[in-house]
Amino acid sequence: MKREYHSWFSSSLGRTMEFLWFGDRGYPIVLFPTSMGRFYQCEDFGMVGALAERVDAGHIQLVCVDSVDEESWYNKGAPPAYRARRHDDYDRYLRWEMIPFVQDRAQRWELGVCGASFGAYHAANLAGRYPGTVTKAVLFSGLYHIGRYLDGYWDDTCYYHCPAAYIPNMDAEWTNRLRQVEWVVATGEHDSLIEENRQFAEILWAKGVSARAEFWPGVFGHDWPFWNDAVRRLL
Repeated sequence: MKREYHSWFSSSLGRTMEFLWFGDRGYPIVLFPTSMGRFYQCEDFGMVGALAERVDAGHIQLVCVDSVDEESWYNKGAPPAYRARRHDDYDRYLRWEMIPFVQDRAQRWELGVCGASFGAYHAANLAGRYPGTVTKAVLFSGLYHIGRYLDGYWDDTCYYHCPAAYIPNMDAEWTNRLRQVEWVVATGEHDSLIEENRQFAEILWAKGVSARAEFWPGVFGHDWPFWNDAVRRLL
């Protein structure tokens, strides 16, 4: 499998960001790490390997991006307003630096996103904010409301980066855009976040947006072996 390491200084974040690129043709997929994870996590924990056959066949390309969770939502040493603004910086990095790079290099204008645990939050938020640019979102064991990271604080920046808050309020035009995304929500029925995942699927359904939901019976589901097995089917 062709593997490349890249980095550049992000003007949006004011620091260097790193990522890995696997493959050289096919539909591009951005893979997000879990909470406070790094760009190499999806490779280290086997998700990239689980998709190697499809990458080698030229069906997909994988872009494993870095996170700034320790500087944003998980930064308990900073005021909540700062945490939200720092995540907004990350969103601008993704939308105006990473996505144009991926589109130009892949020569494809559609884009998939995939993440597990807090990575599913990142994937859902990117798809919810930029539907049509993002055309598929595969979400494993996700969290979709960031209120728990804000110590009771709330402002417009928080709202517009909280898919469980802004999607229910989307008007008809925006809801129609959401239908351009192929949504997949999945986890095990014994996951501690099972209700959050059920609720997010129900939010989409309530808006008339098609979403495939899988809640695997009899298992925990919130771990790499489950995600790596499911990603072969669902991505």
